[in-house]
Amino acid sequence: MAAPFLKKYRKFLKVILLLLVLGSPVWMWLAWLSSPTKKLTIAIIDKTVLTQKIQAHRSLNWVLNYEKFTKNKTELYQPQRDYFGFFPSVNGKYIVRGLERFNKSQLEQLSDDAQAIYLADAYGIYKKDWYTTTSALPQEGILYGGMSEEDLYFLQQMKAKHKLIITEFNCLGAPTSSMIRTQFEHSFGMQWTGWIGRYFTSLDTTENKDIPRWLIKSYKEQHHNRWPFTKSGIVFIKDGDNVVVLEKDKELNDELPRIKAGIEEQQHYGLPASIKYSFWFDVIKIDSSFNHTIASFSIDANAKGKQLLQQAGIPSLFPAITVHRNNDYRFFYFSADFSDSPVNLVSSHFKGIPYIDFIMYNTADPEERESFFWKAYRPLLTRILNDYYNNN
Repeated sequence: MAAPFLKKYRKFLKVILLLLVLGSPVWMWLAWLSSPTKKLTIAIIDKTVLTQKIQAHRSLNWVLNYEKFTKNKTELYQPQRDYFGFFPSVNGKYIVRGLERFNKSQLEQLSDDAQAIYLADAYGIYKKDWYTTTSALPQEGILYGGMSEEDLYFLQQMKAKHKLIITEFNCLGAPTSSMIRTQFEHSFGMQWTGWIGRYFTSLDTTENKDIPRWLIKSYKEQHHNRWPFTKSGIVFIKDGDNVVVLEKDKELNDELPRIKAGIEEQQHYGLPASIKYSFWFDVIKIDSSFNHTIASFSIDANAKGKQLLQQAGIPSLFPAITVHRNNDYRFFYFSADFSDSPVNLVSSHFKGIPYIDFIMYNTADPEERESFFWKAYRPLLTRILNDYYNNN
């Protein structure tokens, strides 16, 4: 009985299935559109917006949009507009709208109004990156960047008022002054070692133009004008002139840095047990009486690599996600460029899309960062924001 029925209605069933498949994006969009909004006023700081693609805080805005967090009762966050920092325009023009324009009284008022702060990137914009090489304007120096006294004061006010504070690399390194950095470290129970690092898919300077020229120059100055690397590897830099290179097969068992989380953190924050991370990070220490680590960077070096790390004072295991989660205030520090990702913001308008995130990335590419967004950053930040929203 079943076979004749299926044969008779096979074409009809195929049409229905095709309509369901083609209609899925519409239903996903309608489900997102009809989901309730959640008002959460967040002061976003990003001083490294080189283009209107706003890549340095794009991942943050994806989560805010997907979860329907609003800046007021009705308006969703606009990534090109709703932040403090550097605003690129056209024809080499720009506008700076940072916290530096506010006095202490205004910053105190802002800390009353805001429920959270997310300091996405304080590195800033350098003249050599902003102006074209044909420009007659000076190419040396910085246009805008570094954590300022106003930023720090606002962070301290948010802490005193028991608000949610999320910060990440790079807010401690240059061009942030040592005075501001020290005050931040004292306020939030952590210390930057001075080391930053990054994975490069190729250390061959004839192939990979993404390796900073100053980094290569510094290494050569330390090693008799030699740069003997051709494979992939991890590079550590301190103070701009102290460079340690770990190369695949020579000093590394695993060419990529990994972020690893324990069972409890996997369950609460949705973090994977282990995931690769292929962009910039920093090496910090934490005051365990203040904070605790919920995920750590792991560098899988061989005996030769471990010796190089030990000589430089670089641990092979160091904090990736630092948390202070008590009744007094909520603080998170991400020791890498977590919110900087090429994720497509359009996809944030489709409810349920995380269930098919595997179509968004190719893990065979060691440098891709989309898998980190989908598997680690998105569930982590979603849980942090929803926990805070639901408890306040």
